[in-house]
Amino acid sequence: MAKQALIEHRPWLLASIVCATGFYFLRDNPIGEGVWGYVLKGGSVLLLALYVALRTPKDENRYDGMLLMGALLFASAGDVAIELDLFVGALFFAAAHCVAIILFLKNRHGRPSAVQKLMSMALLLGTPITSYLLSGRLEVGIYGCFLGAMASAAWMSHYPRYRVGTGAVLFVMSDWLIFSQMGALDLATLPDILIWPLYYAGQVMIATGIVQCLRGEQPVR
Repeated sequence: MAKQALIEHRPWLLASIVCATGFYFLRDNPIGEGVWGYVLKGGSVLLLALYVALRTPKDENRYDGMLLMGALLFASAGDVAIELDLFVGALFFAAAHCVAIILFLKNRHGRPSAVQKLMSMALLLGTPITSYLLSGRLEVGIYGCFLGAMASAAWMSHYPRYRVGTGAVLFVMSDWLIFSQMGALDLATLPDILIWPLYYAGQVMIATGIVQCLRGEQPVR
């Protein structure tokens, strides 16, 4: 029944999940290499942006929906660009984080708890430091500032932390696994197994969590 409802009412979300699953299992297969791999990878988050565009109410919340859609579009471009040039991909993701930060700061929690503030500060400071230590590269540490600011702002927003905040943390963890491959830390096959699922799950949690709040289906805090 839930699957049927997903097909009927959220077809673009379902299409996004199909693309993401296809990319994960076909990325090391000749079918998933080259153009088809770029289509599946970029299409996964691009379809999430389309889902946001169609599900955001046409009221005062539409501006927040546009910001969310913009962040996802930049991320989708980054997903493809990073396969061709790491620096260009990082620029797209930094832009995505900047747009997301604007959205989250625009929707700050009115009365954040002490734990919420502590977690936000830990993400803001710990993310760039950990990014640098894992990679041993200053430019990665600088990128980590954008990543950490995004996750910190998400945690301090009024959106549900168990969805949006946790999604941002999964995004951070995915990038940390990427950075571990640049440095001396050897995690064997763990990054290859977990990078994409953590990243995509984080994006889905952020997108669906915010859309549900915009539609009034999930109370804001």
